[in-house]
Amino acid sequence: MGTWNTRGLRGSTLEDLINHTNESYRDRHLALIQKIPTPITPIEIDKASRHITLAYFDQKSTVDYIGTVQGIPVCFDAKECAAKTFPLQNIHPHQIQFMKEFEEQGGIAFIILYFTSLNEMYYMPFEHIYTFWKRMEDGGRKSFTYDEVDKAWRIRSFRDMLVHYLEGIQKDLDRRP
Repeated sequence: MGTWNTRGLRGSTLEDLINHTNESYRDRHLALIQKIPTPITPIEIDKASRHITLAYFDQKSTVDYIGTVQGIPVCFDAKECAAKTFPLQNIHPHQIQFMKEFEEQGGIAFIILYFTSLNEMYYMPFEHIYTFWKRMEDGGRKSFTYDEVDKAWRIRSFRDMLVHYLEGIQKDLDRRP
């Protein structure tokens, strides 16, 4: 199993690690995944530095990443969790709806979840996330715990693919009818 706390990666965010992996996938013609920017409307701009100092989100974004892996449409969100409990409020209803519709269209939707205190990353198939979501909607827990995460879906690193989630996609495909 690879580790993410190597000297060169200290201070990197999950998004940085995924972006690096996506570049490696693209270079190897394995996948073409794009980071979806969150649309904003600037309110105040510092004229001297030309930096936005105040802005609001234009619309609800869907997911963090979208693209194709060997002809298969994929979309996913990246989430970090410092504790051993992940609050479902960190996933928005419109994201669940988008991922559900994406899967209904034949795509693969998932979440990459990084438990920062444990230095462990997991590929969470949409089906797993949706099970926790429905439990919450039915009056159950508004979170899920590290112990509820299927450890068979742990993401490893491989060479310069620091968040090698293609293995999770393959496992996800293999279990579908």
